[in-house]
Amino acid sequence: QVQLVESGGGLVQAGGSLRLSCAASGRTFGTYAMGWFRQAPGKEREFVARIWWSGGSTVYADSVKGRFTISGDNAKNTVYLQMNSLKPEDTAVYYCNFRIMANDYWGQGTQVTVSS
Repeated sequence: QVQLVESGGGLVQAGGSLRLSCAASGRTFGTYAMGWFRQAPGKEREFVARIWWSGGSTVYADSVKGRFTISGDNAKNTVYLQMNSLKPEDTAVYYCNFRIMANDYWGQGTQVTVSS
């Protein structure tokens, strides 16, 4: 079993910053990638960013490139998402994702609300 616990969401004004964290526990051996997705009301869940466990290479959605930074702490089995220059369109529930072996695991979601 794998458990993911997210933290760091909240309400922020446009232009502000937030940092999300997601800590994994349990059977995390075999993790090869971690990531963040988000889902806005009435929309499908969409990819935000991913980081590979080995080497730390990253990839971002075009909508967040240059504003968001994903990072990981392998020793702590934790992934972070630093979000700067937030926009109202970034408002969504943010979900972390761990890819372990052939399986995807998801956090419970944390609400990010950006006011204009």
